[in-house]
Amino acid sequence: MTSIATKIPAELKRQVDAAIAQYPPERRRSAALPLLHLWQEHFSFISDEGIHWIANKLELQPINILELVTFYPMLRQQSAAKTHIRVCRTLSCAMAGSYRVMENLCATAGITRGHNGVHDPILVSKDGKASVEFVECLASCGTAPVCMVNDELHENVDPNSVADLLRNQRSNVNHQTLPHPLERRLVFKNIGRPDWTPNIDCYLDDGGYEQLKKAVTMSRTDILNEVKTSALRGRGGAGFPTGVKWSFIKPDEKKPVYLICNADESEPGTFKDRFIIHQDPHQLLEGILISCYALNVHTAYIYIRGEFPEGAKILERAIEEAREKKFLGENILDSNFDVEIFIHRGAGAYICGEETGLIESLEGKRAYPRIKPPYFPAALGLYMCPTIVNNVETLCHVKHIIAMSGAEYSRLGRPGNTGTRIVCVSGDVVRPSYFEIEVGAVTMGQLIYEMAGGMKFGRQLRAVIPGGSSAKVLRADERFKIKERQADGSTLEREISLDQIPMDFDSLAACGSMAGSGGVIVLDDSRDMVWALNNINEFYAHESCGQCTPCREGALWMKKITDRMLLGGGVMQDPATLKTVADNIAGRTICAFGEACAWPTQSFVEKFPEDFAARATKSAPPPLPPEYTPEELIAKGKISTVPLAHDPGWEKAGAAGTI
Repeated sequence: MTSIATKIPAELKRQVDAAIAQYPPERRRSAALPLLHLWQEHFSFISDEGIHWIANKLELQPINILELVTFYPMLRQQSAAKTHIRVCRTLSCAMAGSYRVMENLCATAGITRGHNGVHDPILVSKDGKASVEFVECLASCGTAPVCMVNDELHENVDPNSVADLLRNQRSNVNHQTLPHPLERRLVFKNIGRPDWTPNIDCYLDDGGYEQLKKAVTMSRTDILNEVKTSALRGRGGAGFPTGVKWSFIKPDEKKPVYLICNADESEPGTFKDRFIIHQDPHQLLEGILISCYALNVHTAYIYIRGEFPEGAKILERAIEEAREKKFLGENILDSNFDVEIFIHRGAGAYICGEETGLIESLEGKRAYPRIKPPYFPAALGLYMCPTIVNNVETLCHVKHIIAMSGAEYSRLGRPGNTGTRIVCVSGDVVRPSYFEIEVGAVTMGQLIYEMAGGMKFGRQLRAVIPGGSSAKVLRADERFKIKERQADGSTLEREISLDQIPMDFDSLAACGSMAGSGGVIVLDDSRDMVWALNNINEFYAHESCGQCTPCREGALWMKKITDRMLLGGGVMQDPATLKTVADNIAGRTICAFGEACAWPTQSFVEKFPEDFAARATKSAPPPLPPEYTPEELIAKGKISTVPLAHDPGWEKAGAAGTI
């Protein structure tokens, strides 16, 4: 490998050694993804030589590195152009025109699209100056359509002005929003403030790190009890009680305990963590440090999306600023407690949002989720040690719980749904944006019509996806029955409309969907629900890790069926087939990705039968070979339906498929 080593500059070698040092000496494999990022950033792609060099550096086999390159979408084995543009194609951006952005980009740059579907390999212009690719959600759905030009995010891209992207490669991100009167901002208190900067001096001037100073004077049991009393539920999607999760760590644990901040914000429709990371990184660090002290954690990792390169740099700077002020490192605040925080970048895999898949990825492997039991992270997590995985927003709330006490925090929101949470509204509304609300204090109607400005001119609400793309869709004209706890402890059942649904975990679950990640996608009456489901199916077919057969095969089947329906090849059986496939995925996979990809299909087909029936008008083809190809089903105006005879058998039916 000496011929390769001579080509590697000293600075890159230094960065490689620094990346390896962030992990235990016996766990060098964890540095595989960081090293692949460094190699690609320097050489533009991962060559066979690079795979062998990194494997040799980490004392691994080349296949251990190659399996990562072929798994993570951001890693590439061919060079991109100097100007590389990644266009988001998921639902909110597609509704805002991202497909036209891609078409016009290709036309402007002289690029011919391939025939491999939307996820073509990187396409390079003939002059080699520009390259483009479709990518999945870039977590800026409220400013759709968006794309990344190299590492710079561009928002509200005008499909008719794409030439500007090729000329001006500087980011156009600029967010200054005043809170809506219905908001109650805690975590987002500093987001959008014109007088606010992400540096530590600004944070300290505003009372930053005072809660950490308070926490290190408390006992670990007292901190845990405050979090339990607050009844804080995880804000990443599952809504599991944070204090209960923390209590799984034994006070006398002999193994090292790890904390992982899940900053892999990838659920389409969700765009809250990005703003915390970019504008208020020290709030996140303070929440992490308090949590580390409470759990006796000496090493924490922030697993951040690979698509957040600027966010990773901001966090790195914030960590160094905090270290200089003695808030992390050895003997923080003279407490005899040592703690380190490291940044670990992902590489474009949605499955890393699942906690055990994230842990596998952090260990330098493909992000295949683990079976639970026995691999509950609190028992057998990172490096088979007890590990707590919490979302960015969840960890920020810890700081506020310490500031105001768990009891006071629990008075915000509703019983069992306490505190505030950030909801992200995108799609067919006048003012798509983020809003921090007391949980359950705002209804769906208030969120859409008062806070997000209502529907666009002349349009009517048709559907809402209330918790990210994996949540079951709700029709605008549905009625729901929910049970409400009364002051005397009794429960009262009442019927409500979509507009009356309180935005909390339990109410949305009672209405047949979920609060999920807080991503609210609004669809108006101009939307074809088969098209919307097809876009979601494309996402899940692309993002399945492939470990479980029902998910790996079923997600692709559902995508292929809705592809064909949109192209005019839908047959009468298709809606029932879609539901059958989805029913055979949910509950039959290692992790919750099975439900995530099945629930949209189950709910869209059930809630909008008229849309699916309109695109499934052709007679069903013969049930046995010879079968029609998707292309034939699309092309043929009429399908022969003469049934096959049982005797003399289908083998005598001949090419026409009939007896």
